[in-house]
Amino acid sequence: MFHKILVAIDRSPLGEHIFGKALALAKALEAELMILHVLSADESGSPQIPVSATGLMTNLTLEAATFEIYQKQWQEFEAQGLAFLQSHTQIATEAGVKTEFTQTPGYPGRVICELAKNWSSDLIVVGRRGTSGLSELFLGSVSNYVLHHAPCEVLVVHAPQP
Repeated sequence: MFHKILVAIDRSPLGEHIFGKALALAKALEAELMILHVLSADESGSPQIPVSATGLMTNLTLEAATFEIYQKQWQEFEAQGLAFLQSHTQIATEAGVKTEFTQTPGYPGRVICELAKNWSSDLIVVGRRGTSGLSELFLGSVSNYVLHHAPCEVLVVHAPQP
């Protein structure tokens, strides 16, 4: 059935819910698990590129210092992501599931599909936040992208109801 499961998670409550579902499935099927975190500016808590008050580079020293602060914030964001992945890998390993992890910057949908192809995934587990209507039309949806471009089966986990 499924031997290699790719689960894409972020550091939100939905990410924890998705991880739990993927881990239970991997354990039940004795499948390998690849945990993916995509570094994206769209993720809650990610540093945002600073823009000067005028929108123009009027003071190069100020702009360079601002960008340096942004770079440090991004490095911290990356480090937090790696710690997050390591802790989830440990949880899965302790549950008896052979587990790997990776963290990659980029557009989440594309990164997920490319990793699924390169890792030869049988199944991708992703979440869906429940955006609909104009929000999904204009912003798109990672789960929708994955459903249409994945090289394998896809399980979409909906956000838990309150």
